[in-house]
Amino acid sequence: MNGRVAITAVLFLTTALSTAAHADYSLTILHLNDLHSRLEPISKYNSTCDAKSEEEGKCFGGIARIWTALDERRSALQSEGKNVLTLDAGDQFQGSLFYTTYKGNAAVGFMNEMGFDAMAVGNHEFDDGPSGLANFIGKAEFPVISGNIDVNGEPDLKGKVPGVLVLEKGGEKIGIISALAEDTVDTSSPGEGVRFIKAEDYLKGAVEGLQAAGVNKIVALTHMGLPRDKEIAAAVPGIDIIVGGHSHTLLSNSQDGAEGPYPVIVKNPDGVDVPIVQAYAYGKFLGEIDVTWDDDGNVIKAEGEPILLDASIEPDEDFLERIAELAAPIEELKTKVIGSTTSAIDGDRNSCRAGACQMGTLVADAMLDRVKDQGVQIAIQNGGGLRASIDAGEVTAGEVLTVLPFQNTLSTFELKGADVVAALENGVSQVEDGAGRFPQVAGMKYAFDVSKPAGERVSDVMVMEGEAFVPIDPAKSYMAVSNDYMRRGGDGYEVFKTNASNVYDFGPDLADVVIEYLTAKDGYTPYTDDRITVK
Repeated sequence: MNGRVAITAVLFLTTALSTAAHADYSLTILHLNDLHSRLEPISKYNSTCDAKSEEEGKCFGGIARIWTALDERRSALQSEGKNVLTLDAGDQFQGSLFYTTYKGNAAVGFMNEMGFDAMAVGNHEFDDGPSGLANFIGKAEFPVISGNIDVNGEPDLKGKVPGVLVLEKGGEKIGIISALAEDTVDTSSPGEGVRFIKAEDYLKGAVEGLQAAGVNKIVALTHMGLPRDKEIAAAVPGIDIIVGGHSHTLLSNSQDGAEGPYPVIVKNPDGVDVPIVQAYAYGKFLGEIDVTWDDDGNVIKAEGEPILLDASIEPDEDFLERIAELAAPIEELKTKVIGSTTSAIDGDRNSCRAGACQMGTLVADAMLDRVKDQGVQIAIQNGGGLRASIDAGEVTAGEVLTVLPFQNTLSTFELKGADVVAALENGVSQVEDGAGRFPQVAGMKYAFDVSKPAGERVSDVMVMEGEAFVPIDPAKSYMAVSNDYMRRGGDGYEVFKTNASNVYDFGPDLADVVIEYLTAKDGYTPYTDDRITVK
């Protein structure tokens, strides 16, 4: 599809509305993104918080605490006569044993009770294929939208994913448009029947269609990541605010570690400021942004701050009871101690998508250890496949499954040295965007320089031969181990799919491999070394 894309699916949730405002109009948007199935509270490492830490006030988030904060803020705002919009920017799926056990069914039940106005499709909503998303949508009592995906070729989703939503708040029409990261074909499993359209092309047409219908207050609810949201804001006129997700970015005017102000401001093609907000991930924050338009539909104010969901917020008792009921069938698995670690194992995405991290070292070492007797020399694991950290002390099977929730299997294959280097180039090609393809490795070393163009960043690739590292030979074949998702081309590792030989994709579950490795190395000491050098 070329040029500007016409609106093909519009969901109107409005009746007879006034066609013009008569004074400034304000709307408060409460928003979440990237909860990733963290229905239970999380620790400072984003892993599941234990009962003792909860009692000590050291935990954050959890769906019961999110509900308390959301309900209290929405009720307070509405009691003041304010207009409120409640949005989720996607990726409810994947990341804990609740998803492994219940898929999207647990999440949608809670979301229905919480009264969301809309949710964007996130890339991980496709982790169980189109049918997994279709099941979620079928149970959702709120619109699940995404505009730049064409699902007409997918029977499970055809006619079920609107691209535009128009609803009424305080006598005004609010248009909500949505877009999903185009590389979802690499990061999840949307299947052959789902086609992706460049977000800017779709959104330009969607905005024009809304404006032609008399809607002059337009919210883009995206799952693109902050770098892409900035590009969209700069390229698409008519968007009033972008509420995003995907990059797990903390925007704040007060929190330590924030990656930018809340909101970030980007000028659109007409020179108009466009505010962009995102509220980190895992339910640690609830975003709250207040937007004011003048009578002509121009944004004249956008201010707010994400709310830290810490121990000062009391979790809802009914939700706690339901979480306990859902947790019961998996509690035995979660609590089984499989080993210990002398200190916390860092699996934070900011570490594992930018350089060698402790969790990447552990997982790559475990993979290589499992198959080294098969002649395998190197291991490559995508940093995006590592979903949590592990606290110091006893390690449970549940903690490992939270780190590695995707049920990937080990895949072994043979690859030329030149293709190994090409794979590493793919892995570091989007470091500046925090992409999950970053390669954690074992049995090899490499360096990369992010100041160089993508495709020319990798150097000094060495492979362990016997007891020493030697330069990789581009013409030589090497036995490698990865996970089956990457081997089939996931996260842009197309070279694994097209050039690998002697492939076996059906090894043991990656989480089981790490569990066995930690059991054998009880008292494991986390570390990183010089296997990855950032120039």
